Amino acid sequence: MTAPTVVLFDLDDTLFAHREAVARGIAAHIASLGGPYGALDTASVVSFWHDLEETHYHSYLAGRLDFEGQRQARARDFAARHGVALDDWEASVWFATYFERYVEAWTLHEDALDCLDALSRRLPGVRFGLITNGDLAFQTRKIVAVGLDSRLEHVIASGEVGAVKPDPTIFRHACGAFGVRPDEAVYVGDRLRTDAIGAASAGLTGVWLNRTGLAPDPVDALDAATVGVHTLTSLAELPPLLAP
Repeated sequence: MTAPTVVLFDLDDTLFAHREAVARGIAAHIASLGGPYGALDTASVVSFWHDLEETHYHSYLAGRLDFEGQRQARARDFAARHGVALDDWEASVWFATYFERYVEAWTLHEDALDCLDALSRRLPGVRFGLITNGDLAFQTRKIVAVGLDSRLEHVIASGEVGAVKPDPTIFRHACGAFGVRPDEAVYVGDRLRTDAIGAASAGLTGVWLNRTGLAPDPVDALDAATVGVHTLTSLAELPPLLAP
């Protein structure tokens, strides 16, 4: 592998510990509500809340809901499952209260900064950036809160570009922002199809960060092999991969 001049990352669940923050946030929120939520099993709460995020956040990315609308939909569906009806205003308040608990749990994955430091040592002059599906202002708030803003040259968000991963447009847009060819850049993300296959199909080196050892869908596995995706289980494995 030719040493890259630019290394691009996904944000949520790649550098930023999103799922952990969501789990802690929703558990704390439900515990504070009591009432019809008081006796709920924490594991079931977290699993259902993650499912709602997948459904409604992707509706936002697809343009079927606006940013606040997907938040309201998540709150309404969660409450309705437990016998509580929320109108739009009530759903916004419900989500905003949960969101405070989520923000309190924001953190980076333990291997994130060590990875950036090791890459900087092994690849002098390497440049870092992010490509994220979402709202730029919201994602920037997270980036600043966890201290990543000083490490990143460009943050590319689908809400600004008008294309979402795995559309090759957003990956090529990011390369253009850095002034490099796709084959000079690496992209690392936790979703095989959305991140790694999408990047590799756009001409970048695609890296799948499979922290949990998830068995990929057979079609995804075949496509990943075809476009030359690399698979890691930790960001600690990235510097040796890119600069042996």
